[in-house]
Amino acid sequence: MKTLEGKVALITGGNSGIGKATAKLFAEQGAQVIITARRQDVLDRAVADIGFGAFGIRGDVGDLDHHRALAAQISKEFGAVDIYMANAGVIDLKPSDAITEEIYDQHFRINTKGVFFGVQAISPIMNNGGSIIITSSLAATKVLPNHTAYAGSKAAAAAFAKNWAIEFKDRRIRVNILSPGPTDTEILGKLGITEDQRGPFLEHMANTIPAGRLATSDELASAALFLASDAGRYVNGIELNVDGGMSLI
Repeated sequence: MKTLEGKVALITGGNSGIGKATAKLFAEQGAQVIITARRQDVLDRAVADIGFGAFGIRGDVGDLDHHRALAAQISKEFGAVDIYMANAGVIDLKPSDAITEEIYDQHFRINTKGVFFGVQAISPIMNNGGSIIITSSLAATKVLPNHTAYAGSKAAAAAFAKNWAIEFKDRRIRVNILSPGPTDTEILGKLGITEDQRGPFLEHMANTIPAGRLATSDELASAALFLASDAGRYVNGIELNVDGGMSLI
């Protein structure tokens, strides 16, 4: 029997990077996977890539109406959710004196508000004994250059998770935090790193990580599977750093 056979898993931002790799692994392990993304064309491509009957719902996690509509649609079409991974996020690395109100608000609208109200809307349709995974970041606990606004938004979401682990104890819903270190995903391009810069950047980052390299999306997906499955059934309220040991230095 597959690890997640018969489970329903919802992953926000499941169209790329860690979210997409996790969606694919969960689907391979027998889950009915539902992903969200803001753009329909991107969502459709991701659903096709994931396969295994994956289902996509378009929406913006910063929009409270989206979460309510998402919960209603999933309840109608799938009955309930067993796994909710609040993964959608944004990052714009700048020093504090270059952070505009717009950049600040974007980080907290998606990374913080989107997480809080997503859990608020989805938790009522979760089965007892379910698993919530909040994708945070090593930056929430380790000071990194130009990460101030991003780090604050992720630290708040991690604090939510620890409180939810207690709030949901009567329903035996586990809530854990997945905190990636530097990961080789499409987001590197969004940070302005060109193909010519990619090699030197990866080499520089590798020198700051005891493992000697960046993580892959698949490695983060494997950690998420542990937190979502019965393998992690006695793990609750933790922050799991998947960072190759970078948090130690």
